[in-house]
Amino acid sequence: MASHSRRRPLRKRRTALVLAVAVAAVGVLLSLVIALRPDDEPNAGVRAAAEPAAANRSSAPAATQERKAEPSPKQKPKPKPSKASPTPTATTPSKRPSPTSAPRSSPRPASGTAPLAGRIQPQATYKGVATHYDAADGNGACLYGPSPDLMVAAMNHTDYETSKACGAYILVRAANGASVTVRITNECPLPCAPGQLDLSKEAFAKLAGLSAGRIPVTWSLLSPGTSDTVSIRYKTGSSSHWCGIQALGHRNPLARLEVKTGSGWSRLTRTEYNYFLSPSGTGCGGPLRLTDIYGEQLTVEGVPIRPDVKQSTRVQFARH
Repeated sequence: MASHSRRRPLRKRRTALVLAVAVAAVGVLLSLVIALRPDDEPNAGVRAAAEPAAANRSSAPAATQERKAEPSPKQKPKPKPSKASPTPTATTPSKRPSPTSAPRSSPRPASGTAPLAGRIQPQATYKGVATHYDAADGNGACLYGPSPDLMVAAMNHTDYETSKACGAYILVRAANGASVTVRITNECPLPCAPGQLDLSKEAFAKLAGLSAGRIPVTWSLLSPGTSDTVSIRYKTGSSSHWCGIQALGHRNPLARLEVKTGSGWSRLTRTEYNYFLSPSGTGCGGPLRLTDIYGEQLTVEGVPIRPDVKQSTRVQFARH
């Protein structure tokens, strides 16, 4: 009985030892499996979240390079040709005279701007040809009347612009360096091309021999010095029921002529023969307001309706 009781504790100890060794072996084996698995890295979740962002960053420059290499035509529209840029030819009568040098790109002073100018702009040089005609007594389509000064010219039909060029002073230069200043008193009808000037024989002779007939020139608008003042003339047949009004001797091209009415100033329509008409007689014989291409305004009062009589005033536009 005594020996049998001593064996039982020994068997229990062996069984406990085997269980402990087995548990330890399983633990070691599990640790090795966990340690050797690459998917169970501690920061695997962080890397997985970072990969899409990294992919986005790497693809963004490629997309940018694609856009730069193949720009859309809408991003770079072709510039439209300017109306004032084509060189004047007989086949393009509707285009402006061609400036050989564009106006200064730097900002101009307020006195140099011409917001009411038409086709002929100040501070620009135009290219064309000069021909000549017999100016006789100096009168022409502008109906200024005879003049002892025959340094005059006829502006081509396009740049005459329904008499808007009338009275303009133009400096004309030939290729040989000669120059002459003329006043526009007439119109050169088609086929005179944009940019073309038909000079009086007296003015043409300052540039070349009359036998040349036709020479290339450049020309530009002037605002000359003068001691004369503006004059007003009512057309033959004018009355308080209908009148035509003309301004003469203005230093700068005239843009508008207005008459005073009960409700303010009323702008009159300019004709091709350089008179401003009031068909119903509105404002005839009353105060007048003249505006040049630079926007300067002169008010004239006390000019009665005296048809075909040149009446002097005391006003003149500023020089530019």
